[in-house]
Amino acid sequence: MEIYLVGGSVRDKLLGKKPNDLDYVVVGSSRSELLDLGYQAVGRDFEVFLKNGHEYALARTEKSTGKSYTDFECEYEQVSLYDDLSRRDLTINAMAEDQNGQIIDYFNGQKDLENKILRHINNAFCDDPLRVLRVARFAAELEFRVDERTLELMTNMVACGMLEHLKPERVWMESQKALASNNPRRFFEVLDSCNALELVFPELYALKDIEQPAQYHPEGDAWVHTLLVLDEISKYTDDPVTRFGALVHDIGKSIEPMHAHCENGAKIVKQMAKRLKLPRKYKEIGVLAARYHMYYHKLDELRASTILKWFALARAYRNTPRFEQLLLISLSDNNGRGKGPKSKPKQGLEKIKIILAMITEINNIDYPKLRSQANNQSHFLQLIHRERLAIVKRKQKGLEDL
Repeated sequence: MEIYLVGGSVRDKLLGKKPNDLDYVVVGSSRSELLDLGYQAVGRDFEVFLKNGHEYALARTEKSTGKSYTDFECEYEQVSLYDDLSRRDLTINAMAEDQNGQIIDYFNGQKDLENKILRHINNAFCDDPLRVLRVARFAAELEFRVDERTLELMTNMVACGMLEHLKPERVWMESQKALASNNPRRFFEVLDSCNALELVFPELYALKDIEQPAQYHPEGDAWVHTLLVLDEISKYTDDPVTRFGALVHDIGKSIEPMHAHCENGAKIVKQMAKRLKLPRKYKEIGVLAARYHMYYHKLDELRASTILKWFALARAYRNTPRFEQLLLISLSDNNGRGKGPKSKPKQGLEKIKIILAMITEINNIDYPKLRSQANNQSHFLQLIHRERLAIVKRKQKGLEDL
C-alpha cells in the first residue's frame, strides 16, 4: 500500500500557498484493508476514508455513463497512480507527492504552473460538463490563461449541450468561488469565450451590445460597464455577496425602457435567484443593488426628505451592514466607467462615511424622550421625522464640501 498527496494540495504547495485541505490517494489497497486499519468510510456518491483529520481515497478510474457530472462508473481493482491521475481535469491538478516529498508529475503540470497555463490532460476532460466552469473558476483564482486546445474542447462541450444537464447548485458553487477569487471578471470572460455565458447566465449575456448614454458611459455597452464595476468592487472587498450585488446592479438594462432598469432589474434578480437556487443573502443584496443604486449618484441634488425615503426603502436602519454593501456597490458603479467621470477613491469612501454617520446618528436618537414629548402617535411620528430631517440636513453640508 502506497499513499500520495494529490491534486490541489500539491498544486497549492508548489505555488507557495497553504492548502485548504490535504487530499490523499491510496494505491495498492482495498476498502476492506482500509477499514481493518481503522479508516472510517464516508460519502454516498464517491466513498472516501477519514483518519487523523485527513481524507483518503482509493485510486480509481472513471467511465462516463451519461451526460450528468454524476453519471460515472468507478473501477478500483489494479489501478495505478498514473491511472488515477490521468482521470483528473487539468495538468496542474494531476500531480502527486510521495511520502519522501518527491513530486510525481506525469503530465508536465509543473511546467504549466510556471507558464500559468490551464491545460486538460486528455479527451476524458469532456466527460464532465462541470469542468467548463471549473476551468473558468481556476482562471479567475489563479489568473492563468486557458490553453487554446482546452478552450476548443470547452466550446465543443457547450455546443453539444452538455452544460444543459448541470444542476443549479453546482453552477452556483463554482460561481460563488469565482466571485471570491483574485479576478472574478475572468470567470465570466472565460465562460463567454467558450459560449457558455449565454447558457449559464443568460441574464448577464443579455447586457451585451446594450448601448448606454455616452455622456455617462463612455466605456461601452452595459456588459463592459458591468465587468468594470466588478473590477472596482473587487478593490474594496473580497466578499462574494457584495461582488454579486455589483454584478447584477444594472441587469435590468436588457429590458426597455432604460429609465425603468432599476425596477426591471429587481424582477430579473428574483427570477435569477429562483433559477439558480441562490442563498437568500445573495438574492437580497442583488435586489437591493438593482433597485436602489441610483440614489447614491443623485445624492447632491436630493432633498433631505428623499434621502430619508431612500434609507427607509433600503432598510438602512434595520440592516446597516447590508446598506453599507449597497453604498460600496454604488461607488463602484460610479467608478466603473472607463475614462468617464469618477469619484476619487478617498472622496468616495468619505461620502460613504458621511452617509453611514447619518444612519448611526438616526439610530441613536432618543426615541423614548420623543415619545414622552408627543401628544399622540401621529405627533410622535412627526417628531421622529423632524429629528431625522435635521440630522440629514446637518450632514449634507459635509457632502457639499467633498
